[in-house]
Amino acid sequence: QVQVVESGGGLVQPGGSLRLSCAASGSGFSIYAMGWYRQAPGKQRELVARITSGGRLNYADSVKGRFTISRDNAKNTVYLRMNSLKPEDTAVYFCNGVRTNGSLAYSWGQGTQVTVSS
Repeated sequence: QVQVVESGGGLVQPGGSLRLSCAASGSGFSIYAMGWYRQAPGKQRELVARITSGGRLNYADSVKGRFTISRDNAKNTVYLRMNSLKPEDTAVYFCNGVRTNGSLAYSWGQGTQVTVSS
């Protein structure tokens, strides 16, 4: 079963930084667009950053200029560098891929908790 495993979350003070990692199993990683999503308590899961197979980047307005997504196809891994963190960034962060037909490439993982608090 193809899956992803997210890591790198934690507790950080406002203004701090974290780098999340997402390791994917199976083949096909390099041809998928990969995205980082987050879900805060009581809210729907939202896409915060996306990187296509060709390296094109897209960000939610709420994280533009603060978050950077990148990928290493040799390691089947996608990263999310988060700077200038705010309390409203507190959420469980997930990653997933999207096939060319629009379907999700992986089963959802457990996610990694990011808590921004003083």
